[in-house]
Amino acid sequence: MRNQLLGLIGAALLFPLAAKAADYTVFIATWRGCEDACQGFQDYLTDKGVDVEFVIRDAGTDSAALPAMYQEARALAPDLLVTWGTSVTRAFAGTIDDLDNPAFNHDIPQLFMIVADPVGSGIVESLDATGRPNVTGTYNRMPETVTIETVRGYLPTFSHLGLLYNTDEENSVLKRDELQALSGKMGFAFTALEIESGADGAALADGIAPKMAELKAAGVDFVYIGSSSFLRDNAAALKSASLERALPVLSPYEAMVLNGDALVSVAARYYDVGRLAGAQAERILVEGTSPGDLPVARMTNFAVIVNLGVAKQLNLYPPISLLQIAETVN
Repeated sequence: MRNQLLGLIGAALLFPLAAKAADYTVFIATWRGCEDACQGFQDYLTDKGVDVEFVIRDAGTDSAALPAMYQEARALAPDLLVTWGTSVTRAFAGTIDDLDNPAFNHDIPQLFMIVADPVGSGIVESLDATGRPNVTGTYNRMPETVTIETVRGYLPTFSHLGLLYNTDEENSVLKRDELQALSGKMGFAFTALEIESGADGAALADGIAPKMAELKAAGVDFVYIGSSSFLRDNAAALKSASLERALPVLSPYEAMVLNGDALVSVAARYYDVGRLAGAQAERILVEGTSPGDLPVARMTNFAVIVNLGVAKQLNLYPPISLLQIAETVN
């Protein structure tokens, strides 16, 4: 008997029990790496004690990588798909017009975040009712009325907004149209210039400086980035052109202000957006709520950040009234 017991113990040492699988598997598909929103999402579920295995794949800003990522996700059959950004979300879920197209995800629960305009880009019917049984998400952009009021708070003489946009990103074009409509309602002049594209249809970094010069000649007071990953990725060229033409840049990406590439940002913190997405995921995974029964969750807290180093270079310091509510970096 003693020998049998020793034999069982020895077998257990040689062949340990397999680790218990996590309760849930979540596949996270990102566009430019697992940044703050991706981390905030994971932290929320971890902090809540939800037992999740996270499988993270990144496209590296290459749309050609998305089909293979989607096929890997389908083969894995996770409990939840999380997609970061408009390009990734549409590559996985398609649009409202694709509901009958089997090439897209219509069955695996899917949650999107950092999508600038989920309605305008056709991903959902509305923020209150997505119109898709398996899809919901988060909305992190503030009303552009708040953006304009922030600019007026920084520069009381503001009357003319400039925008650079690129046609190879749908969000960039949608933002142009939104601001054009808003300019009449809020009483400011608006000049939007398209950045030159190359033979492949992609915007050219060399096209930034000439368009900034045109905006300066048109008399704009502030240049807005709008929704453009291209301009975010080419922040150094934008900053150089901004300082050369003494044009202040307003960005919806706080990282551009923190890194000294823009003067001011009005934005939700990406980490907080990720935690908001985590709360949506908790309802889907733990509570068993169908994504289509959840409205798109909206951020309500936004931060104004001013880079005082850039303000000094532009000789354009914010008024005390704005400094009382804004965060500052140097």
